[in-house]
Formats: sequence, structure tokens, C-alpha cells
Amino acid sequence: MSDFELDSRLATDSVLVAEGPLSQVRLMNDERFPWLVLVPRLAGVTEWIELDCDQQDKLRTELNRACKALHGSDGVEKINIGALGNIVRQLHFHVIGRHDGDPAWPGPVWGSGPAHRYEPAALDQHVAYWKERLGYPAHS
Repeated sequence: MSDFELDSRLATDSVLVAEGPLSQVRLMNDERFPWLVLVPRLAGVTEWIELDCDQQDKLRTELNRACKALHGSDGVEKINIGALGNIVRQLHFHVIGRHDGDPAWPGPVWGSGPAHRYEPAALDQHVAYWKERLGYPAHS
């Protein structure tokens, strides 16, 4: 995992919440949606099928943890999971909380207008909130 380097677009659009067993858990910097991104710390991986069974199990557990954290929070009624990779090839999974009446409902969040960035203090609060909700230690 030492050769891992986060894609610059993910680094620009999200902030680190926690380090899971396999993946970075990141918060998309868009206050319109509760939106986490999991990025396995594996260099050069672009597809799920490139992960070995142990890595798939770890990632599946991390995705489940993210879904459970999102479920019922901030009015979330539906959880969308996506791993498109058409623009950012690095393997990453979007886990997005949705609800009837959100700014993109019922369509996808992608292409639904420009991101509404958090104010710095609000971003710090949301990172702390998600770290606690996910159950990751404060030092991670």
C-alpha cells in the first residue's frame, strides 16, 4: 500500500474523514448531499475485479459501514452506491445519502449543478460528525 497516491481530483473534491482497514474514507465537499467516498489505498487499481478476495471482503465491510452510517442520517431515505471510474480511473466508491426533494432527486447527483462547498468551520464539523458516526477512532 506504500505506493498509493490519491487522484488529484478526489483530493480536490473531498476531505479525509478516516483511514479504514483498506480504504480512505472521504467526505465530498458538497453540502447538498451526505456523500462519502471510499478509496482503497492500492496503487494502480481501477476495477473491483483486480482486488483479491481478502481485499474485496475488507472493502465490502467498509462499504457496509458507510451505508449504515448514512442510513437514517440527515433525512436519508435511499442510499446510492456508485463506482463509475469513467473520469477518475482510480478505484473508488461513492456512497450517497438521498431523499425525495434533494437537489438532484430523483436523478443522479453527477451533473446536477456545481458543488456547494462547505464553509471551513462547517466542513470540520461534518468531518468530525462522520468520523464519529462511522465509529472510527479519533486518531485515524
